[in-house]
Amino acid sequence: MSKSRPVAERDEDILSDFKQGMAAWASAVQAHKQAPPDENFAARLSALSQGASEAARVCRGAHAAGFEWPPARKADSEPPYELRAGTGRRGPEELWRRFDEATTRLGTMAAGTNMLEVARAYEALAAIAEELAQAVVGADRASAPRARARRSAA
Repeated sequence: MSKSRPVAERDEDILSDFKQGMAAWASAVQAHKQAPPDENFAARLSALSQGASEAARVCRGAHAAGFEWPPARKADSEPPYELRAGTGRRGPEELWRRFDEATTRLGTMAAGTNMLEVARAYEALAAIAEELAQAVVGADRASAPRARARRSAA
């Protein structure tokens, strides 16, 4: 940012960027809420990772400008149904355990005001969501030849 611009204009830019970044995150979460079972699951996990990365980026920028996180979430809020434990979600259990821990941490941090801690929680969630996406893609690829073989043998 230009140092000659007034602080108020820079703050407006940061707040606009923050709103856009958080909207990207909300859109990725919403895709999980409206999803048909299992269709494009890996792609939604990857989009969730990207949304969390964007949220982390804008939180870091807002933190650097001196903003606090606006505590608007309850610490016990839950992810969309298809991302909850016990719903038949696909992928390695260890990765899902880490995902659950990351979502719990994000909820806890988002109930406070520390923008940097919220950014870190989004970064952790982004990393594990991408690992899950890759694991689901790998499992889908591994099972695809067997499914084709069963169809062609019939």
